[in-house]
Amino acid sequence: MFLPTTPKELDQLNWPKLDVILVTGDAYIDSPFIGVAIIGKVLVDKGFRVGIIAQPDMNSKTDISRLGEPALFWGITGGCVDSMVANYTALKKRRKKDDYTPGGMNTRRPDRAVIAYSNLVRKYFKKTRPIVLGGIEASLRRIAHYDFWSNKMRRSILFDAKADYLLFGMAHSTIVKFATALKEDKPPEVLNGVAFISKEKKGKELPSFEAVQKDKKDYIKSFHMFYQNNDPITAQRLCQQHNDRYLILNPPESFSTTKELDHIHSLEFERDLHPFHKKAGTVRALDTIRFSIPTHYGCYGECNFCAISVHQGRTVRYRSEESIIKEAADISHLEDFKGYITDLGGPTANMYGFECKKKLKKGACLDKRCLFPSPCKSLAPDHSNYIRLIQKVEKLPGIKKVFISSGIRYDIILNDKKNGGAYLEKIVNDNVSGQLKIAPEHTMPHVLNLMGKQPVDLLLKFKWQFDALSKQSGKKQFLTYYLIAAHPGCRMNDMKELKKFTTQKLKITPEQVQVFTPAPSTYSTLMYYTGLDPFSMTPLFVEKNPKEKEKQKKIVTVKSYKPYGKKGN
Repeated sequence: MFLPTTPKELDQLNWPKLDVILVTGDAYIDSPFIGVAIIGKVLVDKGFRVGIIAQPDMNSKTDISRLGEPALFWGITGGCVDSMVANYTALKKRRKKDDYTPGGMNTRRPDRAVIAYSNLVRKYFKKTRPIVLGGIEASLRRIAHYDFWSNKMRRSILFDAKADYLLFGMAHSTIVKFATALKEDKPPEVLNGVAFISKEKKGKELPSFEAVQKDKKDYIKSFHMFYQNNDPITAQRLCQQHNDRYLILNPPESFSTTKELDHIHSLEFERDLHPFHKKAGTVRALDTIRFSIPTHYGCYGECNFCAISVHQGRTVRYRSEESIIKEAADISHLEDFKGYITDLGGPTANMYGFECKKKLKKGACLDKRCLFPSPCKSLAPDHSNYIRLIQKVEKLPGIKKVFISSGIRYDIILNDKKNGGAYLEKIVNDNVSGQLKIAPEHTMPHVLNLMGKQPVDLLLKFKWQFDALSKQSGKKQFLTYYLIAAHPGCRMNDMKELKKFTTQKLKITPEQVQVFTPAPSTYSTLMYYTGLDPFSMTPLFVEKNPKEKEKQKKIVTVKSYKPYGKKGN
């Protein structure tokens, strides 16, 4: 069932009043890939009455008030993507398209949506129930942070949104405990995964907002402390002073178990756009997720430009085979299903089915990473569970093909001496839809080091194996390479070397090249703002001129590159 979004639906459910109203920057897609849909379904499963208001009109009371006022709290999210990332390119140009808006035009999502929606609620409901922030925009902006679009340090979004609480991370279990606490008139401030504002200092203190605003080295110190306290097993409570008040960050909630994830995904999702929105057109996001299946959450890749480890965590949690197979069987019975599972994966597809045993007991290491600069021996990658899962889904009645569309880590495949080769052979023969996504991001050693990415010799080794297996199978298949231009530390000459590599070694002109976007809560953004390598504290070159950033990209993407004027810096 869809969660109600109109008064008529409330009448049909005989719900005179809602406990929780969720407000989101996306159209309401009822899918296990959509965070607000999961949160709503989890709450309803526990007996709470929940409604959703998606992309409300910012200029009237009509939308925000159509479900009345909640008995417990308002839950506000910017949607599946930070609203500033959704609304602007890396060159700060306004995006015309929005994959999560009916009709595809970017006309419904306000800038800084979390703040905008919180203000909208306050405007029309003066003394209302608590306003609670969640989702990726709130989660990644939960401490004082550098904001690329205004080019300045901003306070925790809790202060700017004038909200009461912030639930960070996935919040699968926190949201239920939080709603229960409010219902029972108990203090939610004691719950893990909750952030709030206090007059008193509580916990390990980060450098204050005023300090990080004045001193970039204090900002680096603050981010290190914040990043190192994101594992629920080892994290301490943190606090950060903002003028005369304190932001309090409780330790993260415990990661969901396989049993808990299985239950979440057993809740019935419509896998469709709510009828209320359909009159305005289709949403492009459905093309990707409607017949796809999420197998796990979290990522221990820890690429410095990626915020997944801060939001979903560095520990991979995966669903059981039985849960995933049941979901595939359910999809096969959908009326418009043509037999093709478009993806069976997660943030990184081939992290399914194994984890570091030490990490599961003691938490993520503070002094080293799982894959960088080389895979840790304690990780022991094993693709056998993933191979078996794919094979079982393929055997289901009505399933013609299972594709792996999520990106994969080729260093993990190469490091799995027992089953890595069998996994690669399996997907090359059966599960590649013409192109397989991989993300080398660059080829120059010093840039790769700053990105936290594996050396380029592994890329060439993997390409050779992929090409040989594709030829052996008689299929014309290709690797799609994701590359980044203008990452901190990258100069024009580095992009020229990358162009030379792609032309001579990869024999391609790449199309998937993006200009680095300094999104909140990543180490690469820290580098961009401070001009320092935060690990060695040595100065970095950072390209901040939009025209020069675009030149870096075009060096690689144009088929016959001609240098722009003077030689690169």
